[in-house]
This record gives sequence, C-alpha cells and structure tokens, in this order.
Amino acid sequence: MAWQSIPVARLEGVSQEQFTQQLYPQRKPLVLEGIDLGACTSKWTVDYLSQVGGKKEVKIHVAAVAQMDFISKNFVYRTLPFDKLVQRAAEEKHEEFFISEDEKYYLRSLGEDPRKVMDNFLIQVTGKKRVVLFSPRDAQYLYLSGTKSEVLNIDNPDLAKYPLFCKARRYECSLKAGDVLFIPALWFHNVISEEFGVGVNVFWKHLPSECYDKTDTYGNKDPTAASRAAQILDRALKTLSELPEEYRDFYARRMVLHIQDKAYSKNFE
Repeated sequence: MAWQSIPVARLEGVSQEQFTQQLYPQRKPLVLEGIDLGACTSKWTVDYLSQVGGKKEVKIHVAAVAQMDFISKNFVYRTLPFDKLVQRAAEEKHEEFFISEDEKYYLRSLGEDPRKVMDNFLIQVTGKKRVVLFSPRDAQYLYLSGTKSEVLNIDNPDLAKYPLFCKARRYECSLKAGDVLFIPALWFHNVISEEFGVGVNVFWKHLPSECYDKTDTYGNKDPTAASRAAQILDRALKTLSELPEEYRDFYARRMVLHIQDKAYSKNFE
C-alpha cells in the first residue's frame, strides 16, 4: 500500500544562530545539509572503525529482519568484539552468524544509558538511512505500548488490526553521509538503514533542568510534572473502577473531554 508522506524540510548552510533563533522554536523535524562534520565522513571506513574500536566487547541486537520490534522483541541479545561487529555489519551474507546468514545487527549505543524525552541530532556520518517520523499530535493513531508503537511494518500495516494508523501524518526523509536530522523530543521515528553506515546521536534537554527528575542524568524519565499527572490519572482510574460499567464509561468519557478541553494545544499543527 502506498502511503502519502510529507517530506521533511531540507536546508543547506544553516548557521547556528539561524537554527537556534528561527528553526528550533518551530519544533519540527529538519534535515540540515552542508554542515562541516570534519574528516569522519570519509575516514570512518570499515577498516578504520575496526582498527580504532578494537576488541572491546559490545552488546548488540541481532534479528532476522531489518525492522526490529522493541515490543515483541523479535531479536536476541548477543555480544561481539567491536571490530568483528563492524566487519559483519558491512557484509550482505555472513559466513559466521547467530540466527541466519543474512541477519541484521544493531548497536544501540556505545554508552551505558539510552536516552528519551530529549531533543536529538541524528548525524549520518557514513551510509544511507530512510527515516519516517510521526508527530506527537498523532499519538492516538499509533497504537502505543508505553513509548513505542505496536505497528512494526509501517509501509504495509495490518489495517484490520490497526485501522486508525492510516490517519497518522507521515513525515519522511532520506539521509546520506553528512546529513544531520533534527528530531524534536516526543516525535516518534522509524529508521531503516539502506546500506552499512554509522550514525551518531547527540541529545540535549529541551526544557529547563528543573522540569526533570534531578536523579535522571540521561533523560530516561518523563518530565516530573508528566510523571505526577500519570500517577494521578492511575489513581483516578482505580477510583472509577468502583462504579458499575455504565457509570464508569460515562464518567471516563467526561474526563477525556475535560482533558481535551483544558490540556490539548490549539497552537500547533
């Protein structure tokens, strides 16, 4: 099924001042072209990365398909020396493998802490990626389980199971070596590597520091106000469960309407 996508805007030669003062406040994805990333775009070859990374053991995701499902977990965790991982990831067919000769590898991070609820630059150093993004305004169509969508195959979704997914606005871009994609916090994104490549993520907090849990150095938790609101909602739902179904349904719907009236923004597309 062909889906109509909204192209992510691409701009070349954007200065730091222009980005921070004019583009960043718009809170929309944006591909920045022509940024000087230094020698890495040509230097970070398979041989170079293998040599520099050496034999350090890294934990990786291994799957039979390129689309990894972090809800049903269609992958296994394995450990490889970094140089061996790079060499395998660059192969189309593997002589040595865990699952199959065309298995896919994903190194989530060289650091110890994944990050979420933060702004992000995805810097495509080498290789190509296709990125599809969905606005947080369309969260109700994405069939969320926690912070992740249950819809794995976004190009050919099961509309019998996920009938509302077709209502979600789809933003799409292709990244080549040297491109930098700005992904605002809360935007959902699906990334497919079209060839072996290296991407670097740079995260930073969008909100003032007092909005975050002071013990949450890496931004893994929701802002404190959102966490408190979720706890209050859980208590409210538990209280509603004391009512008969007909009454519970009525008052739950009234609560939803009240939230929409008081909390939904009318200032964003």
